[in-house]
Amino acid sequence: MKKLTSKVALITGGTTGIGLATAKEFAEQGAQVIITGRQQNTVDEAVRQVGSQVLGLVSDTSKLSQVELLQAQVKELTPHLDILFINAGIALLGPISDVTPASFDATMNTNFKGAYFTIQALLPLLRPGGSIILNTSINAHIGMAGASAYAASKAALLSLARNLSAELIPQKIRVNAISPGPIATPLHSTEKFGITNEQLQQMGDGIRSQIPLGRFGTPEEIAKAALFLASSDSSFMLGAEMIIDGGMATL
Repeated sequence: MKKLTSKVALITGGTTGIGLATAKEFAEQGAQVIITGRQQNTVDEAVRQVGSQVLGLVSDTSKLSQVELLQAQVKELTPHLDILFINAGIALLGPISDVTPASFDATMNTNFKGAYFTIQALLPLLRPGGSIILNTSINAHIGMAGASAYAASKAALLSLARNLSAELIPQKIRVNAISPGPIATPLHSTEKFGITNEQLQQMGDGIRSQIPLGRFGTPEEIAKAALFLASSDSSFMLGAEMIIDGGMATL
């Protein structure tokens, strides 16, 4: 039996990586899926890949002017949501000496501020029994050179999962978090990180050596965790965190 039959899910940043893999997983499990992305062409390509059970919206989580329009955009497609996967995020890495107010704001605007106000905008559409899933990171727990702003944004998101859980109990909406370790996605690129190919290779080798399982995870492995938190299988989980990192932060 499919786990998400008759459910409606929205995934921010659903055009690549973890978001796209989760859209496919949710659709396969019977959900009607709505994804957001920053560009029409990438949204269209993701919709093509997933199939008829997915609809796409152009919306940039980092821009509050677009976040404020999101509820109206969604209401044109569906009167309600059952699942909200806050997945959109960026990783601008570098030592504190290189962080600028602009790069700091870019990180926080997407990873935390945009996430926060996306939840605020879409909360009125979530039905009782709904599930909010926040995609955080093990960087909220470990120390890693060059990741101070990124880690802070993810730690804030992890704290939000706990506080919103307490706040939304009367509405019977559960909030939980996934904290992935290193995952092989398009986010791990020279363009996304703002580093050279050599630096990317060195970083990848260094990270891999710290993972007890000896490899990066896959987006599909995170999608399975998102499915668990989205479905009734996790009905007794509230304000919890699933760390999925090959043992990097836990062993």
